[in-house]
Amino acid sequence: MSGHNKFSKIKHKKGALDAKKSKVFSVLGKQIATESRLAKGDKNSPGLRVAIEKARAVNMPLDNIERAVAKGAGLGAGQMEEFLCEAYGPGGVAIIIEGTTDSKNRTINEIKFTLSEHGASLGTQGSVVWAFKKVEGIFEPTMRLPLSDGDKGMLTALIEELEESVDVENVYTNLEE
Repeated sequence: MSGHNKFSKIKHKKGALDAKKSKVFSVLGKQIATESRLAKGDKNSPGLRVAIEKARAVNMPLDNIERAVAKGAGLGAGQMEEFLCEAYGPGGVAIIIEGTTDSKNRTINEIKFTLSEHGASLGTQGSVVWAFKKVEGIFEPTMRLPLSDGDKGMLTALIEELEESVDVENVYTNLEE
């Protein structure tokens, strides 16, 4: 009966808890880095203060917070940059994916792999954006596309997997609701 002692149970619970914390910390670190980039590293700016307070509320370590502030201000090893991907999803639906990353090539390749797993493909620059208009920083579709139930399920799974990525901030589609 190996593997059934008290220590192994604690180890597995701690591992699961640490994985959840890590995901939350990486999302908050990305938000802090983005706000730091906008504020040019000024910790007194309102947006950066709010992001830091959110991180402190979930007990994010201070050195992680400082590293994220330095990274966003351009003092760390990686410089944050924004990206915009255009793709065609199941049933030909148009998809716009936007976010920020420290490695654009890595992120684009991860997105391309995720799209191919779900029957979607990455489009070229300008191939999808024509079907949207940007209103107050949000892409709104100018034309809607109806999908079958099977394609809707595939699209929902694709969007959920894309949104799990820490680099992706927003995913827009022209799906008819």
